[in-house]
Amino acid sequence: MQMSDASTLPASGQRNQRILIIDDNAAIHDDVRKILGVPAQADTDLDAEAADLFGSEVEDFTTVEFEIDSAFQGQEGLAMAKHALKEGRPYAMAFVDIRMPPGWDGVETISRIWKLYPELQVVICTAYSDYSWEEMIREIGRTDNLVILKKPFDNVEVLQLAHTLTQKWTLNHQLRDHLTSLDRIVARRTEELQAANLRLREEMEEREQTQKELVQSEARFAKAFQASPIPMVLQSLTTERFIDVNDAFIAVCGLRRMEIVSRTPRELELCADLDAHAQLFAQLRSGRSVRNFSYPLKSRSSGTRECVISAEVFSLGSEMVALVATVDMTDQRDLEKQLRHSQKLEAVGQFAAGVAHDFNNMLTVIQGHVSLQLATKTLDEGMTSSLEHVSLAAERAAGLTRQLLAFSRKQVVQPRVLDLNDVVRSLNAMLSRVIGEHIDLCCEFGEDLPTIHADENNIAQIVMNLVGNARDAMPGGGRLVIRTEVEEVDFAHALRDPQAHPGRFIRLSVMDNGTGMSAETLGHIFEPFFTTKEVGKGTGLGLASVYGIVAQHEGWVEVFSELGLGSTFHVYLPCHDSEAEPSTATAAMTEADLRGGDETILVVEDETAVRKVITDVLKERGYRVFEACDGPEALSIWSQRQSEVDLLLTDIVMPNGLRGNMLAERLKSEKKDLKVIFSSGYSSDFGTESDPLSSRVNFLAKPYKPEVLVKAVRDCLDEL
Repeated sequence: MQMSDASTLPASGQRNQRILIIDDNAAIHDDVRKILGVPAQADTDLDAEAADLFGSEVEDFTTVEFEIDSAFQGQEGLAMAKHALKEGRPYAMAFVDIRMPPGWDGVETISRIWKLYPELQVVICTAYSDYSWEEMIREIGRTDNLVILKKPFDNVEVLQLAHTLTQKWTLNHQLRDHLTSLDRIVARRTEELQAANLRLREEMEEREQTQKELVQSEARFAKAFQASPIPMVLQSLTTERFIDVNDAFIAVCGLRRMEIVSRTPRELELCADLDAHAQLFAQLRSGRSVRNFSYPLKSRSSGTRECVISAEVFSLGSEMVALVATVDMTDQRDLEKQLRHSQKLEAVGQFAAGVAHDFNNMLTVIQGHVSLQLATKTLDEGMTSSLEHVSLAAERAAGLTRQLLAFSRKQVVQPRVLDLNDVVRSLNAMLSRVIGEHIDLCCEFGEDLPTIHADENNIAQIVMNLVGNARDAMPGGGRLVIRTEVEEVDFAHALRDPQAHPGRFIRLSVMDNGTGMSAETLGHIFEPFFTTKEVGKGTGLGLASVYGIVAQHEGWVEVFSELGLGSTFHVYLPCHDSEAEPSTATAAMTEADLRGGDETILVVEDETAVRKVITDVLKERGYRVFEACDGPEALSIWSQRQSEVDLLLTDIVMPNGLRGNMLAERLKSEKKDLKVIFSSGYSSDFGTESDPLSSRVNFLAKPYKPEVLVKAVRDCLDEL
């Protein structure tokens, strides 16, 4: 095998000059070498086509020098082709003899080489037609890389084939490189297009998502705008016309949507203050937000409303608009007035309670001494009459103090489970006498009425005071209705009154068709000593005591009245839903109730004058009495006389840190069968709604007469 001296393949763009000769005849090798050493005429047509294809002039082939290698058998030729490929310097073409005994013939050799390297341009050199063209194609496959050259061959023909086929290989190679480059460019551009498409797709998806979010946002805004309980509108800053309004604003205005949209507040006469309206829009047009701007709004359904406006300016398309939120403060201001009124009543009540406490002690002393003197048999008629007048005045004063305590919610109560219908029925006869024959009394009792937990005497006082108030409003006669029913108070109802709260209540209503009251009068009716009656015709404490009693029972009172149209009082009391207890109404006292005894009583009272009256009354009835001015002194006496004491009579409110209820609890822990009577004209936290007295507790409310004291002591001592 003969190898070329050349060691490298020509640079890209130059022709591949490597040629392999496979022939068993050495002379053929020499002939081909001699022929290919002669310059040949260039193929100008092929050169022109190459220049058109690759955009540049190609090499002048007249100067080409071939690099020729020789192989004498097919196996050797295949090996050389493999080696050339491995070096990266493949052959451009091969001259292959058809007959090469004893090895492979030309067809088999070509077939094997093409399996390895199908780009090789092949010239079959033959003097005999051992294979037809069809047989060759069947053996090696159809290809355009094959040329047949008959032996003996013409020198020019060999030279032309060498130049043409090496140029063809080079052009194919260049074309392949060019196509590869184009493929890379196309691949790169495809990647760029794919990336651009991906970005475009992502942008479209983002835009679509943004559009969806925008639609959802607009839907949420529209839903929130329409569903908001706050009245809201969209208005054009240029024309001030309403673009849209929500249902809450429609309700405030008392207009229909079609009447509002596309019109201005001035056209609809919604502006109660045109200067305020002008100031509002001047601020909005300057681009500033508005917060808590006072704006009186005219409503066709409810008159002028006190409103507060907040607004923001933004662009809607090409138009500047304002989103305006309107808060109706009218009801809140009314509630604030009611709250201030309640606070004023609370302050008055605190003062009244303090006065009532001191008065009760003094009245207890007065009634006690008067009763002791009236019991004397030696009094003349004038003195007896005078003392009776003093006693009557003391009773009236006691009634006033009870009403003061009821108003201030400081009276001691003994609640029980009551049937309100039964309480009202028990008062029917008395109510008929109170109102007279010129007024028609009608009682409407609710069926299956739940019970209430209340003080029976206090509930009776509520009914009597309301009925008396209605009677005075109908001097010429009329109709009075007392109604009981159950009502479920919802949150909206509770918002109308600062004392109201949602829940299930018994409603006691007292309605008349009398003279009614003005709005000014309604604002004062629960204040103590306020009255519209003539001097001497009323104390002004009736409705004040109703207010206090109801509040002490965790309820409230609502009043509706107009001049000439009568009045309606609604008293709300919480439902209790337990079985009613028997009435505690007592019969008139007899002489048997006023008997005395020889038991020992420990009297604990911080007021000296009151303590002396109690002691004198009890001693006169035969009882043995130990006196103490406060809890510590009572404990001192108890430590020495415990076994002798049968009954403890103690005031509830006392100084020096030991109250009456605390003293009783301590003494009863040491002597289980000790009898106890509590007494008080006022209590801040014992016997109130936070700590009510049980109906089973023996209690004396100050002021009281001596006979009431005597009966209470005897009844307590006789209890089993």
